[in-house]
Amino acid sequence: MVPPPVVTQPVEHRSIALIEHLARRMRVRSEAVLTPLGLRSRHLVALTVLRNRDDCTHQSLATTLEMDGTNIVGLLNELEAAKLIERRRSPEDRRRHVVDLTDIGAKQLAKAEVALAAVEDEVLGALDESQRATLYNLLLQAARGGETSCPTDIDD
Repeated sequence: MVPPPVVTQPVEHRSIALIEHLARRMRVRSEAVLTPLGLRSRHLVALTVLRNRDDCTHQSLATTLEMDGTNIVGLLNELEAAKLIERRRSPEDRRRHVVDLTDIGAKQLAKAEVALAAVEDEVLGALDESQRATLYNLLLQAARGGETSCPTDIDD
C-alpha cells in the first residue's frame, strides 16, 4: 500500500475551502443577476471571449472554453436563438464556422458586467480597492495556465 502524501502546508493556510466558499457566494449572487438577463455563467464566458477576439471558430471556442464539440454547439445554439451571436461560414475555409458577437450580444454583455460588478462589490465588500487589486492579480497569476482568448484555429 502506498502511504498518503505528506502535507507540508499548515492547515490554517489552506485556501481551497475559502476559495470554494467565495466562489459559491459569487455563483449564487451571479446567477441571481444573470437570470433576468436570460444569461448563465457559461453564456457570459463565451460572450466575453467573443468580444475579445475576431474570427473565433467553433473549434477554437470549444478549446478555449474546454468544452467538447457537442456542448459547444448547444451553447452556441442558445446564444444564437437569443440573437447574441451569429455564425457564418468562413470565407477562407467553408468547413469552418466563424462565430461573432452581435450588437445585441455586446449590449447584453455590458448589462451583465454592470450587474456582476455590483455582485463583486457585495461579496468582496470587506476589501478595499488595493486589496481587491492584489486579490485579482494573485488569482490571475494562479490561473495563468489557461488560455483567455481563442487559440490558433483547428479544423472544425
